[in-house]
Amino acid sequence: MRGFIVVLIAVALVVASLTSVDVGLYVSYILLGAAIISAIALPLIKSLQSPGQLKKPLLAIAAMLALFAVSYALTGSDLTAEQAAKGITETTSKLVGAGLTFFYLIFGISILGLIYSEVNKALK
Repeated sequence: MRGFIVVLIAVALVVASLTSVDVGLYVSYILLGAAIISAIALPLIKSLQSPGQLKKPLLAIAAMLALFAVSYALTGSDLTAEQAAKGITETTSKLVGAGLTFFYLIFGISILGLIYSEVNKALK
């Protein structure tokens, strides 16, 4: 019954948003906020009911943070005169470089994981 009420309210908001752009924007902000709150709160509530299941996600987050720390340590903070003239600082340059290095590492690890899983499946 609650699902029906939520759908009914959403339909009413959509109909109201058709009358004005402002109403449509406010409705989209409200729905986006509800989605963000749901995406954060519901997994937390579920994990508090069974704290043993938090081990794998916490290890994954720790591994990502460690990989970003390695990326940050490997990245240089060199600036050209043109970049400095545009207002780019050494910190900004280092963070951007670390983000790119992190992306390349994650991409490489995912490709290796795909290859490993396909070879493993083929050999079984």
